Amino acid sequence: MDELQSYLFREGNCAYAYQFMGAHPVRGGYAFTVWAPNATAVSVVGDFNGWDHTKNPMENDNGIWSTRIAGIKQYATYKYAICGPNGWTLKADPYAFHAETRPKTASKTFDITKYRWKDKKWMAARASFNPYQSPVSIYELHLGSWKLDEQGRLYTYERMADEMVPYVKQMGYTHVELLPVMEHPFDGSWGYQVTGYFAATSRYGDPAGLMKLIDAFHNAGIGVILDWVPAHFPKDAHGLYHFDGSPCYESSDPLRAENEQWGTCMFDFGRNEVRSFLKSSAVFWLDVFHADGLRVDAVSYMLYHDYGRQEGKWRPNKYGGRENLEAISLIREINEIAYRDFPGILMCAEEATAYPLVTAPTCDGGLGFGFKWNMGWMHDVLDYMEMDPVYRKYHHNKMTFSLFYAFSENYILPFSHDEVVHGKKSMLDKMPGDIWQKFASLRALFGYMFAHPGKKLMFMGAEFGQFIEWKEMDQLDWFLLLYEKHPEMKKYTEDLNRFYTSHKALYEIDNSWDGFTWCNADDQDNSTFSFVRTDKAGNRILAVCNFTPNYWEKYRIGVPKAGVLMEVFNSDSFAYGGSGKGNGDRVIRTDDIPMHGHRYSVEITLPPLSCIYLTLNAYKGAHPRKRKGPRPE
Repeated sequence: MDELQSYLFREGNCAYAYQFMGAHPVRGGYAFTVWAPNATAVSVVGDFNGWDHTKNPMENDNGIWSTRIAGIKQYATYKYAICGPNGWTLKADPYAFHAETRPKTASKTFDITKYRWKDKKWMAARASFNPYQSPVSIYELHLGSWKLDEQGRLYTYERMADEMVPYVKQMGYTHVELLPVMEHPFDGSWGYQVTGYFAATSRYGDPAGLMKLIDAFHNAGIGVILDWVPAHFPKDAHGLYHFDGSPCYESSDPLRAENEQWGTCMFDFGRNEVRSFLKSSAVFWLDVFHADGLRVDAVSYMLYHDYGRQEGKWRPNKYGGRENLEAISLIREINEIAYRDFPGILMCAEEATAYPLVTAPTCDGGLGFGFKWNMGWMHDVLDYMEMDPVYRKYHHNKMTFSLFYAFSENYILPFSHDEVVHGKKSMLDKMPGDIWQKFASLRALFGYMFAHPGKKLMFMGAEFGQFIEWKEMDQLDWFLLLYEKHPEMKKYTEDLNRFYTSHKALYEIDNSWDGFTWCNADDQDNSTFSFVRTDKAGNRILAVCNFTPNYWEKYRIGVPKAGVLMEVFNSDSFAYGGSGKGNGDRVIRTDDIPMHGHRYSVEITLPPLSCIYLTLNAYKGAHPRKRKGPRPE
């Protein structure tokens, strides 16, 4: 560790600390470096020295301890024996690249530089990728419960590459998002309580295995987003908690350190060495593992000192406010570094408040994220869809309110894992009615989602109508594909993805009114919604959603342009398990009849519990039908 590295690390400005912290192969063995500012002695212990803390002591350089040990090979287990205020304790390496499989807790040596990537073309193309004007349809995955092997054991990373990658490719998704793959001790945390911020979990193999999986996704043309958890960490004895016998990664102030809601510790975002740690963790996954973006978990807990805390159990900032100024500046710096060093990636915030400018550039006072999960849209839409259709007309605004703020941020529309656990029911089972109505409603919901401005995210299992809630200890119910309805639902999702990715009108202008026009937002009595999506070339797709079981053979709506329409996608198709009603392949002309604030209108057939898409093309040589009503003023 040279003087510049040491200086940047201590100043909180080192984003590549993993290049010298932790365990690294050197000629004849491994070099070890760890930060333990309050320790009086530190040693490396492991299977190579009988776990004897007297064998390999480390040298102290103002709180940064280091040593070299000859004869150590890859996969050697080790920990740091740290002498602090309360005596000796054993800790895993905060910068370890590999770890023992739970319930064991030791770190393992691993050379992360040996893997030979085969995604050169992907990485070169990614540098010029513009996600804002591109289709982004994300398949959210929990690696441990997507599928198990024949004996009920976890898949390896390599087997996932063989089976998961072709499946996601077939289904037409553009990206996957992996629930945290960083090492964590408790399966039930789903990876959101991390102990190894630089270690791919060993549940499925070694770090090279995860590299192979990501490489396989890239070679299939699919991007990989990783969940990343910088807000908090668990109190497991081998982890970061009181790392050197005293508060180190967490604040020494109990009103700043504790997250009582989760029983975890918040990082001390103002401590320079912790800032270097978190910056480096974010960069590590983008750099070493070629991740195409990070979904940053629990951003609200970082932004506010009082978020998730009871009154009187938090401390204001130096100005008396609730904002966590140190965390806000850290978030901005991480996003600046990520977009500077890795162009074309997606930095996504899971942020549940109305904090302003989450996706605005830092130079404009924003946080600098590329995208924000639209949690408000998700809650409103699911509240609406879980109602009996009879009552939906009284809550019509839940489906239209999102357009009041849809362009205030760059949004991702998420139906995530959090919505199908803890008694919330699966996406399919949320839908009211009999089994036919449940599937029809889910298809209609997905059709509405894919036409609504914003990128898309769907948790695994929803694509084929998983009927029970997600269980992290079991695989998805793939056997359902042997029964009726589920294969049709899977086919629908596949076709919907492909329609979305092949029609610019649905994705090219997601962030302004230039790409969206309401046709009729006010038909609450019939619980229908109609709007036009437009691309930069002026191509238009009319989306019409009917969230009642009623069938209208003649349904008239206003449209912003005269022209001809043709139905191009119908969630009620026989092929998807629907009733087969719709407009077929007939050409439909607009009428010169004003309606819904538009000069023209059109009469279509609207199936029950459905979403249909129609192209709307200007007349070429033809003329609109004769006007049958007064022209609006």
